[in-house]
Amino acid sequence: MTPTPHRTNPRSHATNANPLRFGYGTNGLADLRLDDALGLLADLGYDGVGLTLDHMHLDPLAPDVAARTRKVARRLDTLGLGVTVETGARYVLDPRRKHGPSLLDPDPADRARRVDLLIRAVRIAADLGAHAVHCFSGVLPADPTHLANPGDQAHPVATANPAEDTAWKRLAEALTPVLDAATHAGVPLAVEPEPGHLLATLADFHHLRHILGDPPALGLTLDIGHCQCLEALPPAGCVRAAAPWLRHVQIEDMRRGHHEHLPFGDGEIDFPPVLEALAATGYQALTVVELPRHSHAGPHFAAQSLPFLHRAARAIPAGAEGSTP
Repeated sequence: MTPTPHRTNPRSHATNANPLRFGYGTNGLADLRLDDALGLLADLGYDGVGLTLDHMHLDPLAPDVAARTRKVARRLDTLGLGVTVETGARYVLDPRRKHGPSLLDPDPADRARRVDLLIRAVRIAADLGAHAVHCFSGVLPADPTHLANPGDQAHPVATANPAEDTAWKRLAEALTPVLDAATHAGVPLAVEPEPGHLLATLADFHHLRHILGDPPALGLTLDIGHCQCLEALPPAGCVRAAAPWLRHVQIEDMRRGHHEHLPFGDGEIDFPPVLEALAATGYQALTVVELPRHSHAGPHFAAQSLPFLHRAARAIPAGAEGSTP
């Protein structure tokens, strides 16, 4: 695949007064054909899409994926939609294990399958003109004794838990070829802290960054709901703290201590301060609504979410946008 230039969305509602660009995730529109989902988002006024590579939406394992990718790229251009490539499909690699295999699996061949998927995602992202590829670490294997492997010594780390030490080494080793591919393609890899995963918090992201030597291609996916769920800082504080590494943002409502993606207004987050902090960072890529368990009413929630975000953005105090965080 030949990388295409990153596109500027001619339909973008972002302005100097409100630089934020909003998208919606296809993992919340799983019951729609991809072409229909893209048309819906364009009709609703979204600036872009978080495209989860899955069996029903641009299957990354399909033999004709290159041709399909070119077709989707043309459709995105026609509709004026920006795009982020996401890799959180539940069963795209294994029909029995949610998000399996992961980058932490004890079997090197299984880890290699996940690495291959991420490299495929980088190539697809380059052909789509995507601004980032999202990924996450995965959870620790159920039996931590499976982590004991004398060969896992490539990236020395120091934690109080030997099983976690090995998991971090495996994660760093697995991501190295993906980061090489991302560097070559000119598309950043945006790792998401995910509750319950090895890499669950902003502090964990920085731990990985230091293990890997702070490669330029490594960035961050910040999920605003996850900040509310488990971070010590409030969501707006997380945005400010994460600003130098932000490459992708996901957004939804959530409650403290409960990892459940909720429609706006059903959780506890005060969104104007979050959007104010995000605008102040100068972040110009997509902020994508993430409601992966609401596909049963996906068009409804897509239609409800964008006006909510626009109202929250309008509530930012005059002169606040673009200030130094």
